[in-house]
Amino acid sequence: METNRQKKIAGVIQEDLADVLRKAAQDKAHGVIISVTKVKVTPDLNEAKAYLSIFPSEKKKELFESIFTNTHKIKHELAQLTRHQLRKMPDLTFYIDDSLDYIDDIDVALKGEENPIKDPELLSKKEKK
Repeated sequence: METNRQKKIAGVIQEDLADVLRKAAQDKAHGVIISVTKVKVTPDLNEAKAYLSIFPSEKKKELFESIFTNTHKIKHELAQLTRHQLRKMPDLTFYIDDSLDYIDDIDVALKGEENPIKDPELLSKKEKK
């Protein structure tokens, strides 16, 4: 159960992190949208898990690796933005939020574009015992 304090800190981090990543994406990767879908802060307020959604998904892996390698710089920029709101900046851990890809897969399936009955190769191979 998240406390109100955790929720408030997560909200502040989510908003400012979105600004930091948006600015970085504009400077380096044109046509890319990075959104912070959720931030969860641990009860001791030492760690924040940020879930990112990256569009287009073809560039997801490359951009996530770049974000991962620049975590220290991102944390520093975020600390500068939140210095009047937070005493201590939690450590950041980034995760890919693939819920949009999942929704897109469901949409394709509902439209009938990929039919596993017509094309059995779409079904995952299960091991037979």
